[in-house]
Amino acid sequence: MLRYYWLITCLVYTLGSNAQLTKRLDSLLHQQAAGQPGFALLVEQDGRLLYNNQAGLANIATKEKIQASTNFRMASLTKQFTAMGILLLEKVHQLSVNDPIGKYLTGLPAGIGKQVRIKHLLTHSSGIMDYEELMAAAQTTQLLDADVLQLLQKYDTTYFKPGTQFRYSNSGFCLLALIIEKVSHQSYAAFIKQKIFAPLHMNASVVYEKNRAIAQRAMGYAKDSIGNTFLSDQSVTSATKGDGGVYTSINGYRKWVHALQHNSLLNLAAVLQRLHFAAGDVPNSFYSAGWFYAATEPQIWFHSGSTCGFNNYVITVPAKKISIVFFSNLAENTILFRNIIEILYQSGFADYSGLFALHQLTR
Repeated sequence: MLRYYWLITCLVYTLGSNAQLTKRLDSLLHQQAAGQPGFALLVEQDGRLLYNNQAGLANIATKEKIQASTNFRMASLTKQFTAMGILLLEKVHQLSVNDPIGKYLTGLPAGIGKQVRIKHLLTHSSGIMDYEELMAAAQTTQLLDADVLQLLQKYDTTYFKPGTQFRYSNSGFCLLALIIEKVSHQSYAAFIKQKIFAPLHMNASVVYEKNRAIAQRAMGYAKDSIGNTFLSDQSVTSATKGDGGVYTSINGYRKWVHALQHNSLLNLAAVLQRLHFAAGDVPNSFYSAGWFYAATEPQIWFHSGSTCGFNNYVITVPAKKISIVFFSNLAENTILFRNIIEILYQSGFADYSGLFALHQLTR
């Protein structure tokens, strides 16, 4: 799937090679049209910051520029935080990932409540139906995680026997958010703030809540078929929290990645090994607790997040302290990120282009 070999220059950057990388990425960045939505990009290697730059507007109406402190909607990158919340509750023995979800979520048909376990939600192997397919076609009000549960309570079938197949599920992570609330006796937003954001000093990071202001918020945009930009920040599925509600910045996310690399909250690598599940038909690839990962040496972790108005990608190689973080407030901004990883490959990084096969599993 990937060309997982390392060039000699991958681990040792001279001042000249680093300058060349900066020049090439700057050239790509500065092609961003003035007055348009843009992106933030961070690249680290051996824990050393190689690149951190931003371009474009966070809000076209107010002409606010994107900065390292601009908060983007994480979309499916939120699943990392939801999964961590569950794992932190397991760490203090308030639940087990082997528990059936019916232990915490009432009203589900008995077969689903007893057969689907928390670990199945964490690995997209539950077979639970997609709430996007169950909601009314004429839905106009935004769904909440509790609404997802209500939709699922009406169906006593799953796509397949839990634990036997991989099928990416936003429904599953909405249910995980509800389990966090049930066990912690806190709202999901309050729990994530207390147990993750505060300890990691991600002070500006928040969970989206309707009518609550988000400081330095990037608004989401898209382009129509002839290239015109339009506001595309919210939809009826934009208010669910567990599958996509976190907002954070490049600065904030950098703290998150460092915490994972240094096991500050828990040893996530050990959890990935314990809970991993094969990621569809992509060879040698797995999913666990909010991350796709390639079972190579060194291990490569990956996730993408796409929703109306936003397109995010994260690659990290914990053993090498490598991080590549790309947030964009322009929908379907995939080509730009492909160009970025091509420049990185030509500059001595591994070839990460095969990871897009994993991105396709989230569609």
